[in-house]
Amino acid sequence: MTALSTMRALTDAFPTPFAVIDARRTIVAANQAMRDVLGEDIVDYHYTRACRRPSILDAVERAFGVGAMEEAEFSETVQGRTSHFNVICSPLEVEGSAHVSLSFEDVTSSREITAMRSDFVANVSHELKTPITSILGFVETIQGPAANDEAARNRFLSLMAREAERMNRLVHDLLSLNRVEVNEKVRPMDRVALNALVSHTAEVLQPLAEARDISLKIELPDALCHVTGHEQQLVQVLRNLAENAIAYSPSGNEVRVRLTAPAYEVALHGNGMRLIIEDDGQGIDPVHIPRLTERFYRVDSHRSREVGGTGLGLAIVKHIITRHRGRLEIKSKLGSGSRFTVILPADMSAR
Repeated sequence: MTALSTMRALTDAFPTPFAVIDARRTIVAANQAMRDVLGEDIVDYHYTRACRRPSILDAVERAFGVGAMEEAEFSETVQGRTSHFNVICSPLEVEGSAHVSLSFEDVTSSREITAMRSDFVANVSHELKTPITSILGFVETIQGPAANDEAARNRFLSLMAREAERMNRLVHDLLSLNRVEVNEKVRPMDRVALNALVSHTAEVLQPLAEARDISLKIELPDALCHVTGHEQQLVQVLRNLAENAIAYSPSGNEVRVRLTAPAYEVALHGNGMRLIIEDDGQGIDPVHIPRLTERFYRVDSHRSREVGGTGLGLAIVKHIITRHRGRLEIKSKLGSGSRFTVILPADMSAR
């Protein structure tokens, strides 16, 4: 076996994109992973034909020139998704001739995580800044101009309590989201009766619906519906979706909560039940639907804050449903209300 064939065999063994460039600047070996990134026909051609990124060209030439490892960065967008690579150029000597190895380390996930963390901190800071600023302003007013005005003082204390409650809800939802994310890959093992859960939760929400002049209707199947899950988290899903439907429905409208009997669900490749929360409210523009479960994403920020929303509720719902190996379907149209459907695997065992 020649040195070239040996080098190509070793190159093919690398799991990450890897290539070797000889002194003539020709790519003499490249594994499939590298060909997937730079193109299928790159071997036996000058490396600038495969990659024209100035940062990589400079790193390769520096590696040849100084005989030391050089690094660069490379980003590529394919079908709307951008991948980021850390490029490492290392000098090699093959049969007395200078070569440079070119390897790509995919750092897309770490970049995305860093961006998510940055966005998360920025969003939390933004959500907390407004109520904190309001409270500080109210305190300053009570200590100053309103110090001897009992009516004004009471009004400002009431406003401070509202802003403090808003921060409390945000902290509660942040902690809840963190707990759900930590345990998302741990499947819950309790047997939960959905009929009773829906009935009890509807009773708890009835006063809220009456206060907004909303008719809350529930529809349960005759058959008992059980899932393997975490009862309190499933209550959280139902309450969040039903409270949203009530909060965003105009007075005098109806919110319907319906549970279906176990049946085969294509999305689950097995038997499942559907928990459907439907309203006749203002609806949601379909353009927003793909992003509704993102943290802090709001269709109408002002309206959401007015009704006490933190922008985390649907993110929590999504993570809980994922933990239960379920699916969430959202259908809505402006002016025609919304329908949220939670599909959960049925527990058909007789315990």
